[in-house]
Amino acid sequence: MSEKIPATVITGFLGAGKTTLIRHVLANAKGRKLALIINEFGDVGVDGEILKACGNDACGEDDIIELANGCICCTVADDFVPTMTKLLSRSEKPDHIIIETSGLALPQPLVRAFNWPDIKAQVTVDGVLTVVDGKALAEGRFADDEEALAAQRAEDPNLDHENPIEELFEDQLNAADMVILNKSDLLSETERKATADELKGKLRPATRLVAAQNGAVDLSVLLGVKGKAEDDMHNRLSHHEMEGEEQHDHDDFVTFIVELPAKQDRAALLKTVERTIAGHDILRIKGFADVAGSDSRLLLQAVGPRLNSYFDRPWAKGEERATRLVVIGEKHMDRKAIEAALQG
Repeated sequence: MSEKIPATVITGFLGAGKTTLIRHVLANAKGRKLALIINEFGDVGVDGEILKACGNDACGEDDIIELANGCICCTVADDFVPTMTKLLSRSEKPDHIIIETSGLALPQPLVRAFNWPDIKAQVTVDGVLTVVDGKALAEGRFADDEEALAAQRAEDPNLDHENPIEELFEDQLNAADMVILNKSDLLSETERKATADELKGKLRPATRLVAAQNGAVDLSVLLGVKGKAEDDMHNRLSHHEMEGEEQHDHDDFVTFIVELPAKQDRAALLKTVERTIAGHDILRIKGFADVAGSDSRLLLQAVGPRLNSYFDRPWAKGEERATRLVVIGEKHMDRKAIEAALQG
């Protein structure tokens, strides 16, 4: 029997740098034929568009498959399994499959799907990589104060559940063969050591921790982990599984799209986005903008207070030039106020 195709699952919270990591993999594939499956939480496939703009020989546009019908952990049977079946039916199969989950996905249901007979016969999960935003974690944005949480629970008996972000973060860590402490260049040496020590306390003993800048990790480290994660799920349980629950939903998070007028002034747009983030409880903003005086589209990515932007590629002939921003946050955020703020 021929050797199984290795698959790498890349997970991590919103804005941790998963897409940047994949771009690094594409740029350093060294002859490997890769297939990408990209999952978005929401209606606009921003990450897939970013990767398609790379123009890399390792992975053509036909090898990038987007699943935009919701979180991949909730659509395994309807979306992921048929997608894998179709991919594996190709005459020219990939050397390696890369799967990027949305920032709100539980990795566990996806990894379990590799035990479906038609998939298991041909593919194995080489490794689950969890990307962590080192700067955000150092600032305490995605790690709750356990003492404060315990105090709240003591005062209010109705608070018998964990913060949804903290729970999701821990589930992504527990599924990992490797945790990538990304954006480590934004940390001082003291912050980097403290953050790494904090992470190590949350990891399974077999999980490796690797520091990275801009997702740059040698492919000899990223690929070829040989974790066979689908056979090791009893060591990678999520909170829901450990508590005997069978379902996972995203009622704690919302996502919506804000469309802005074309021909935006770049500086004014960036100031508007920064001001909106500062004034509202937003986890993530990402999207593309039509900027006045430029023939290229502007890519915007914001996590917490940090906003990055660059022109990723020229607008294609006949392509609609538009400005659309995806906003992601917890369910209590004020959508109308955010929309009004972004409209200026």
